[in-house]
Amino acid sequence: MRGPNLDIKKFAVLTGVVALTLAGCAAGTDSDAGEAATETAATESAAPANSDIKICVYTHGDGGTFWSVAQAGAEKAGEDLGITVDYQGSTNDSARQAAIIEGAVSAECDGVAASAPDPGAIEQAMLGLADAGIPTVTMNSGSAVFKDLGAFTHVGQDEIVAGREAGYRFNALGATNILCPIQEAANVGLTERCQGARETSTGTVTDFNLDGGLQDLTAASAKIKAALEADPTIDAIFALNADIAAKAALPAAQELGRDLFIGTVDMSEDALNAIAAGDMEFAIDQQQYAQGYLSVVLLYLNVTNAHSLGGGLPMYTGPGFVDASNVEAVIGLVAAGTR
Repeated sequence: MRGPNLDIKKFAVLTGVVALTLAGCAAGTDSDAGEAATETAATESAAPANSDIKICVYTHGDGGTFWSVAQAGAEKAGEDLGITVDYQGSTNDSARQAAIIEGAVSAECDGVAASAPDPGAIEQAMLGLADAGIPTVTMNSGSAVFKDLGAFTHVGQDEIVAGREAGYRFNALGATNILCPIQEAANVGLTERCQGARETSTGTVTDFNLDGGLQDLTAASAKIKAALEADPTIDAIFALNADIAAKAALPAAQELGRDLFIGTVDMSEDALNAIAAGDMEFAIDQQQYAQGYLSVVLLYLNVTNAHSLGGGLPMYTGPGFVDASNVEAVIGLVAAGTR
């Protein structure tokens, strides 16, 4: 089900205004120096100084082309707010991520943002934070389960919605038989993307097991090539990762001389160059820089001003689409590390 989209630009302006207002309140406006000093001291005793605030962002990220940008967004928010941000990825190891989250209490985190590709694996750790009075949000994955994990909102895209929109795109292209490679078997968000595409596609969408594909892109390409050879009617590939798209799916199709419609979720320099060259059709942009940035801001506002934003609903950062019409502009932003 679609939820309301958050206007990222307006929200950034809003949070900037709130931050400035809070800073103004802390500084006081009374012209009398003695009264101003008293008011400032009282304000500082009621709320933690920014330098004492620590927001922790604990994800399943691998530090690759996607997660490095999400991390950059989180760290930029920390820099802008003057707070400490502790970012740690777990390279798709659910048990490791759970252990990192459990350590948030001893790490003295004031708030925690966590991705939830395998919600069951981190549920107890997340609920433990709630019991300890530490506010949490989920980010990137977890839009359907954030409440079950004790979070007050989710920042990211709905994977079913993203898949549905991809299905519509493939319909417009005329695709009838779509291969959907899943590179992380335990990641429910990936299967949801394929499911969403299946719901709107007028053709066939087939899940394809490519577990571990990111660890060996050459092997992943060979597996996709074999699937294409086995079924000559496949005319499209819905890749769920930009590296899988550009470094596995596209080479496989090119080696076989197959002219396929290839779309992907997320972006990389190689994927965007392929779109610019006409070798790929589109990339879904879930705007991971904003996911990292907004997660930190939301937790900061909760800690400093008791805000629980989101209204009990997810805050969506996507899906947006990059195609031939806007790829050149986005390429420059990717090079800058913000997209």
